[in-house]
Parts: sequence; structure tokens; C-alpha cells
Amino acid sequence: HTSCPLHCVKIDANSLLLVFITGCVSVLAVVLKTSNKTPWANEFESIELSCLIESISTVNPRIEWKKIKNGEQPSYVYYEKKISGDLENRARLREPATLVIVNATRSDTAFYRCEVTAPSDHKTFDEILIDLRIRVKPVVPTCSVPKSVPVGKSAELSCVEHEGFPRSQYQWFRNKEEIPEDPKSSPKFFNSSYVLNGESGTLKFSAVRKEDAGQYYCRAKNEAGVSECAPQMMEVYDINIAGIVLGVLVVVVVLLCITVGICCAYRRGYFASQKQMGSNYKTPGKGDGVDYVRTEDEGDFRHKSSFVI
Repeated sequence: HTSCPLHCVKIDANSLLLVFITGCVSVLAVVLKTSNKTPWANEFESIELSCLIESISTVNPRIEWKKIKNGEQPSYVYYEKKISGDLENRARLREPATLVIVNATRSDTAFYRCEVTAPSDHKTFDEILIDLRIRVKPVVPTCSVPKSVPVGKSAELSCVEHEGFPRSQYQWFRNKEEIPEDPKSSPKFFNSSYVLNGESGTLKFSAVRKEDAGQYYCRAKNEAGVSECAPQMMEVYDINIAGIVLGVLVVVVVLLCITVGICCAYRRGYFASQKQMGSNYKTPGKGDGVDYVRTEDEGDFRHKSSFVI
């Protein structure tokens, strides 16, 4: 009560009682607080996890810091007045209990718990939980842009990167001008028919127009920074229906000519087999005193005993 004059009386070594003239009594206890329960920093920067002792009577309290990541069991990062674990050589304790991390990395993203034990206080223990987030700049995204698309056909452009934290959002640009999510919101894209997904990085055209041709590139961004891929050209061409029909007709005519030629060749005997030609051969008659012997080759012969010209 603000109206009660305050008098401090030391009762014993283990507790300190605040005695008021009105009879009000209060006991000191260890109480912690923090200036920021959700701190963040960019990768490779320094960050401090604030753990302030608001009240305590114990002279040398026990201070511990624990790291809790992905629901796993807590691991010590400060124990028995020493930095340990993956923060060794990258952190220090600033009196009385604040933890300072230098050269923070993405693996430092986790919950950290500051615990203070004060044996001489009436309330001997208190803790505070801090949610640390290390932001990572996106890397250059991988972009896929079709080189050429016929008018009226669908087309899909993709953009993705997996290093940024928090997760990257995506923007698409054509000829250095940002493509809006709603084509009706811009006169230049009013007649275009596409769907832009800023979370997945896809840009889908349902029916490409000649005006959709141009240099396309994508930008990945989050709170830590931005990255862009190199521009890629997408051409849009008209389909030549007359040319396609003419090409088909030429192929049909060529095939027809080949077929007619083969039929004529068969009729004229150009494709007669060698066997038929050999069967038509007649062996010459034997002359007096001449004995002929056939060889394996059809039509060939040699004399055996005598030969008469």
C-alpha cells in the first residue's frame, strides 16, 4: 500500500521481510523479465537474448541457458559458468544473465530458456522462454521460362529457391515491369489471362497472346533481402495453318509416288529373285569327246577330259 511507511527488518540469513507499519508483509523472491521475447537477427549478425533479474536476494544465483529446437530435449548452451554446445566460441554471458550470440547462423533459430536458481530466496526458481529467429537472405532462384509458345496455347513459368528464411515470396517481371497478381489492375496486363502465385512462384498463362512476349525474370524476397534470376526471353509466334496443310499434302504425294514406282518395278520384273533367274539357265549340249561338269555356281562349267574349240 502506498500509504504504508516502509521499514526493512532482517529476520535471518535465508529471507528478507518487508514490514509495514500497517502490518503488511512481503517476501523477496527471484523474478525474471526480458526486454524482447521474440528477437530476430539476420544471418551472421550479433543478437542478444535478454534475461533480466528483477528481484533477488541470493548473492550468487545459479544461471543456466538451454536450447530447445524442433521439440527435442533441451540442450545446455550455458552451464556452470561456461558456454557449451554449438554456441561455444560464438556466445558470451553479459551480467547478470543476458546471453549474447555473435555471428549467428540459421541453425541458431530455436527457443532459448533462461533459468535462475536462488537458494536464499523464498521463491528459489524462475525461468523465461525466448523465441529466437535468424533470418536468411534468399539465394538466386531457379527460373524456368519457355523459349517459344504458339499464340493461344498455355504456358507455365516457375521460380523457386529453398535457402531463404522466412520462406521467400516471389514476384515476376516482364521487360523490367512488375507483373501484378491481378491482371485487371494494370492497363498493360488488362487483356492477359494468367494466374500468379506469389507463394509457389508460378506464373501460368491459360492462352498466350502476342503481347505476352518479352524478357521475364523472377525476384525472391523476404525480410532479410532479395535475389533475382537472369532475364529470359519468351517468344510468341503464330501457327501457320496453311503451311502445315501444304506440308502434309507434300508428304502424301511423295508417299504415293513411291508406292506407284514400286508397283511398276514389280510388274516389269525388276524385283525378280536370283533363284528364278538361275532356274531358267539351260545347260549346253555335250559335244563328241567332251565331258562337262557343272560347278556350284549356276551357269559355270569346266571340261573334264578333253576340250574342242
